[in-house]
Amino acid sequence: MEKFVSYVDGAFVAATGEGTEVRSPSDFADLLGTWHAADAALASRAAGAAAAAFPAWNAASMVERGQTLYRAADAVARRAEELSRVASREMGKPIGEMRAEVQRGVSLLRYYAGEGTRAIGEVLPSANPDALLFTMRQGVGPTLLITPWNFPVAIPIWKAAPALVFGNPIVWKPAAGSLATAVKLVEVLTEAGFPKGVVNLVLGRGSSVGRTLTRHPLIRAVSFTGSRDVGMDVAQGAIEIGARFQLEMGGKNPAIVLEDADVEVAASRITSGALRSAGQKCTATSRVIAVEAVVDRLRETLQAQFAEVYQGPALDERSFLGPVSSPEQREGVLAKIRQGVAEGARVLAGPDPRFGLPQGAYVAPTLLEQASPSGVLHSEEIFGPVVALFTAKDWEQAIAYANAVPYGLSASLFTRDLDRALYYMRHMEAGLVRVNEESAGVEYQAPFGGVKESSYGPREQGRAAIEFYTETRTITVRPSR
Repeated sequence: MEKFVSYVDGAFVAATGEGTEVRSPSDFADLLGTWHAADAALASRAAGAAAAAFPAWNAASMVERGQTLYRAADAVARRAEELSRVASREMGKPIGEMRAEVQRGVSLLRYYAGEGTRAIGEVLPSANPDALLFTMRQGVGPTLLITPWNFPVAIPIWKAAPALVFGNPIVWKPAAGSLATAVKLVEVLTEAGFPKGVVNLVLGRGSSVGRTLTRHPLIRAVSFTGSRDVGMDVAQGAIEIGARFQLEMGGKNPAIVLEDADVEVAASRITSGALRSAGQKCTATSRVIAVEAVVDRLRETLQAQFAEVYQGPALDERSFLGPVSSPEQREGVLAKIRQGVAEGARVLAGPDPRFGLPQGAYVAPTLLEQASPSGVLHSEEIFGPVVALFTAKDWEQAIAYANAVPYGLSASLFTRDLDRALYYMRHMEAGLVRVNEESAGVEYQAPFGGVKESSYGPREQGRAAIEFYTETRTITVRPSR
């Protein structure tokens, strides 16, 4: 049986004690192996290894660091199918989607490898005519990456790649539910030849090794993606040690459909945004707000499209929708659905899966409708293949409903009306504002992040990543006499 263990200071650590089983949510009989948790001492060793590696890695040329990332991209590309299959088995994302995610990881590594030859400072005019005034950037130091299970390849890479190219050794703590994938990914990345201590992986619970690392004095920056409650604790730990922090914490993303929209197109993109990855994306479409003139046609079209969705195991090439990530996740999603029904929603589709599936963590495509936007279906993140339909009297009320939640990550508007689209772009409280496009996803070269309780700190991805992973030095040089 395969054993998944931490990687610290250039070596995988021997497994000790009884491990925790890793079973596929597609089929509980499918055992991938066991993972073995680190303790606080090993977590501290990882922070120390990153700190020891920092001076030499930060002093290396950016071109050299970029070349290492190019080699890492090549290694991931060579082993893409292996990574895709492990990740699909472990967290249930359909294999087609997972292959695309791994390819995105390759693209991210190559994009940030290119940062090794791009400008990272500027020359400024000085009030003193014989002075040279310019800026340069340096790495901030050992960086802790805390990642979720829902994008087990892409999110770790979109954090690690900029951290590394800008000179910061990393300590990566992935969430339970993605630990086998994390070990495989580190195994692949080591083929690039990172110096000892530059890449470290610590497996363990957030309540133990997570808290050790977020409060470790050698950690200088923390990048976190996960729930709001955990994010607040991460922020508190970073404040205690004086480290910078960056938080991505979820969404309750609306799709607004106006009367002039192409209903077939809107329904298709809502279905994709709500059901791909079993709705387990922070940008997944969770609410549909339709104006009165179009709601009947939209409801009928969504019901028809949900009925056609093929649900199967993650490794089934036909699967549009797989399971959710675990039995616990399934129970949590079903509990939110039951609560929504108790608060007045009616079920239009789902949640019971169709016959013929293995014993796994399946929730069928679920569509609910509620008269007014309130309660759990309106304001709480469900993180499953569930979307709620609400009706607004007009487009202005629809935008008001969309904004009336604590989150502000992503939003979609379906319309042909340029004037109303421009109004929406200015007034929608979201970091990702999309027109005639699904709410889920963003291209890797563009900044990613939200407003309100969805995000805190500088944006991720694109060139925006430089703001978090570097410190600016302002330099003045004058002649000696």
